[in-house]
Amino acid sequence: MFSIFKIFKKKKIVPHIRLSGVIGAVGKFKQGLDFVGQQEIIQKAFSIKKSEAIAISINSPGGSPVQSHLIYSYIRNQAKKNNKKVLVFAEDVAASGGYLIACAGDEIYANSSSIIGSIGVIYSAFGLQELIKKAGIQRRIYTAGKNKSTLDPFVEEKQEDIDRLKKIQLELHSDFIKVVEESRSSKLKKDGNPDLFTGEFWSGSTAKKLGLIDEIGNAEEILRHKFGEDVVIKKFEKQKSWLGKKLSGTSQGQLESLLNILEEKSIWQRYGF
Repeated sequence: MFSIFKIFKKKKIVPHIRLSGVIGAVGKFKQGLDFVGQQEIIQKAFSIKKSEAIAISINSPGGSPVQSHLIYSYIRNQAKKNNKKVLVFAEDVAASGGYLIACAGDEIYANSSSIIGSIGVIYSAFGLQELIKKAGIQRRIYTAGKNKSTLDPFVEEKQEDIDRLKKIQLELHSDFIKVVEESRSSKLKKDGNPDLFTGEFWSGSTAKKLGLIDEIGNAEEILRHKFGEDVVIKKFEKQKSWLGKKLSGTSQGQLESLLNILEEKSIWQRYGF
């Protein structure tokens, strides 16, 4: 009896967090991946004292730069506080903000067909001024502050507005690049790869050659190789809220779900998904 207990005690435990979806508040019921929604799960995973490392699977095309930074920073802070190694596993996509979060890993793994990278910042909108003219609609807008209506889609673009937006994008891009360079350090193959920080994205195989990831492999395979065949992989993932489950069966909930899907789909489609 004592020997069985001793064998069980020797089994290694690796908490496994799963982060999936568009990053940020998506839709009326905030269905996206955000810091507040993930903070408790991340904290619980790091609180497992017997674990040497934390595994994080990520499947995200990006989204909010702020939420991406908050999740990234919290993971790194928890890793330092609890003295644990972080192993990140990219699934279909770890791009834009999804890749930023992946940089919280001491090691990053991916499938050879994963989409990795997109280190850039994007803003998209429509110009509808001609449409409302044809419909005989007048745009009336009143502001206190001359720049309050910047990039209004119903008026002609102003070069000063574009320049202002570009400046902000460059600042955000610089922050993103800093995170990647600090995380990947000497692993990055910047020489001869001028597209590394242009927003370009690559397959997992090419990402490995560029130093954006460490190796090709999936979570269970790598964890069993590192910690033994009898490793206990304890899964942590945020469950759908009671309200979300309840509304999904109503006509209003179904419409909201459809709008959420369309909103998310537009982001996923940047990477062919």
